[in-house]
Amino acid sequence: MSLNIQEQKDFLTRGFTRRNLGKIAAMVTAGASLPFYNESAMAQLSKVDNVPADAVLINANENPLGPSMAAREAVAKIISQGGRYMYGETDKVVKLLSEQEGVKPEYIQIYPGSSGPLHQSVLAFSSPTKPFVMADPGYEAGGRAAAFIGAKTVKVPLTSDFRHDVKAMLKMGGPNAGLFYICNPNNPTGTLTPKSEIEWLVANKPKGSVVVVDEAYTHISEAPFCSDLVAADKDVVLLRTFSKIYGMAGLRAGAAIGRPDLLKKLGGFSAGMLPITGMAAASTSLGEKNLIPERRKLIGNVRNDTFEFLEKHKVTFVPSVSNCFMIDVKQPGNNIVSAMRKEKVYIGRVWPVWPNHVRVTVGTADEMKKFQAAFLKVMA
Repeated sequence: MSLNIQEQKDFLTRGFTRRNLGKIAAMVTAGASLPFYNESAMAQLSKVDNVPADAVLINANENPLGPSMAAREAVAKIISQGGRYMYGETDKVVKLLSEQEGVKPEYIQIYPGSSGPLHQSVLAFSSPTKPFVMADPGYEAGGRAAAFIGAKTVKVPLTSDFRHDVKAMLKMGGPNAGLFYICNPNNPTGTLTPKSEIEWLVANKPKGSVVVVDEAYTHISEAPFCSDLVAADKDVVLLRTFSKIYGMAGLRAGAAIGRPDLLKKLGGFSAGMLPITGMAAASTSLGEKNLIPERRKLIGNVRNDTFEFLEKHKVTFVPSVSNCFMIDVKQPGNNIVSAMRKEKVYIGRVWPVWPNHVRVTVGTADEMKKFQAAFLKVMA
């Protein structure tokens, strides 16, 4: 299914006719050819082919720990019922999130991951006259969605200490900004923007605009969530995913948290049943009290050990509190990416604004030792 030329022109000038909007919604529901929509569109940037069996994959911000044992058991138990829709499994996730985040159930919409609601937020709140505002470097998916609908993407450099520059975002976005996107901690830098600065942006943004806070990595950092802003009915939508701390990138579970009127605008672009395996794993994971602190400690220990290695060898890096970080390799980053692959270590991609930096995901302790050995060899 695709839009014809006139429909595309109508769409890009924000001529959202009922016919076109319905067609776009049908495309998204079917997982069809919107170039930005699903997780795989962005995954192409980290996709690698013909990977050796003994390769180290620290390129896509995945969690090598995978789902918890309890979550795996829940998936195994429910899979025999895969012939049923079982909407109640999604309801369990909503109930648990509602209780844990202090918001009403109607303030939560479950998705297969968080990329879908990110893209749909751009569709809902940006347009050719309402720019999409983000950090640079930052996660690129929202910009792809903005380009598809003809919305301008305003990229704002991070501050000198790698925070979102919220005052510059407000100024550069202008009075007609549609959506302000804050990934916190940021991808790819793994650095935090203080919650007080996000609150300042929410309080000072143009009337009618929305702040989307992507909290995909917040569990790892131990930073405060912004659920209280949603509970206070602010113009805020939070994105959550089970792909990172919970190790469920392949199982697909996530959520958007916001006022019902905002979520309704997102919901017009998709519908459908969610995978019961992902829902069972998600609700089980939410019920494990020690899972987050245990994993945060494991990831943090390996990350800090890697930073000590980099400091020892006088390598410049961005101090991250997440499961990824950026290294300044003092030359075109893609040279190092290619050289590392020859050592069977696959690291992340390069952002155009920082061409001499590469992103590295925090793997297991053994994987990061292999990374260290390969990195020294390549840099020599």
